[in-house]
Amino acid sequence: MKVLMISGDSGVLDSKSETGKRTEEYRQILGTLDVLLAYGSVFRFVGAFFAGLGMLRRGKYDIITAQDAEHSLLAWFFSSLFRVPWQMQIHTDIMSPYFVQSSVLNKMRVWLAKFLVPRADGVRVVSNRIKQSLVKFNKDLDKSDKITVLPVFVDTEKIKSMPVKTDLHIKYPGRFIILMASRITREKNIGLAIEAVSSRLIRENKRITLLVVGDGPEIENLKFKTYKLGLNDSVIFEPRTDDLISYYKTCDLFLLTSNYEGYGMTLVEAASAGVKIVSSDVGIAPEILEPENIFKVGDKNDLAEKLHSALNQRLLFPKPLTAQTKEDYLALYKESLEQCQKIF
Repeated sequence: MKVLMISGDSGVLDSKSETGKRTEEYRQILGTLDVLLAYGSVFRFVGAFFAGLGMLRRGKYDIITAQDAEHSLLAWFFSSLFRVPWQMQIHTDIMSPYFVQSSVLNKMRVWLAKFLVPRADGVRVVSNRIKQSLVKFNKDLDKSDKITVLPVFVDTEKIKSMPVKTDLHIKYPGRFIILMASRITREKNIGLAIEAVSSRLIRENKRITLLVVGDGPEIENLKFKTYKLGLNDSVIFEPRTDDLISYYKTCDLFLLTSNYEGYGMTLVEAASAGVKIVSSDVGIAPEILEPENIFKVGDKNDLAEKLHSALNQRLLFPKPLTAQTKEDYLALYKESLEQCQKIF
């Protein structure tokens, strides 16, 4: 199978990154996988458009796959011009009202998605939440074989067996450690967690530590917020680490406060590590957590109540996860592309 992948993630070309490693695994199972990178400025995007035209003129592809609405727009155009089936991948809950409200660009992405989804030969989504949100706006999708639910692979068995290299309770002795780990961007709403920790309900417990691990454009704003609330002793920031599994395994609670998620890979990783979790109602949270562990998106008081329950050991562990081998995942990935060819 000869596949053209259109992506906005420069990591696909970095053999050392997780995205790059995953792309190489796709290439091995598919046979031929060429990547068209379209990211950054409008000029780069236009350049990618002409580069894509050249690639398709030079050789026939069996299928085109693209993630994000703007890249799917290129895939649709190329498909129409060269008569090649195409797949739209959706990894974010684009129909969430929080996604739409976050930027003008996201409003345009939603408009594009509504235009493109009915025209795709196949749609791969990473959670049932995304599938149901798409079906709500286009009920015909529920009657077709067009949508495939296939999450990004997480090696849960490897996480379970990995040894602990860093023990957070040795690093921060005598503390109840709430771990957050993600890219630090606005939609992750980490500021809500800081506000919840500052509430009287939580602040009465002097041994609590909110440990935020990651990097991103919002980090300086969050550090300033922490300072203004007088929480420098309770909120600690650490850069991204390659030893995150140890952090999962030795914290007391994993916390996710995102306004929207397509899947929520860190939820799966944390659940595999055997830690209790509190999450906003996003991604796959309802599939792996009990209702008592889930709070309403953006609701500081609800979050504070959940954290108070965690401090008093009243929360349950995540539900058992269904193990999947990488071989099974890759076979399903290839199958999702073959399904598009059948529909085309």
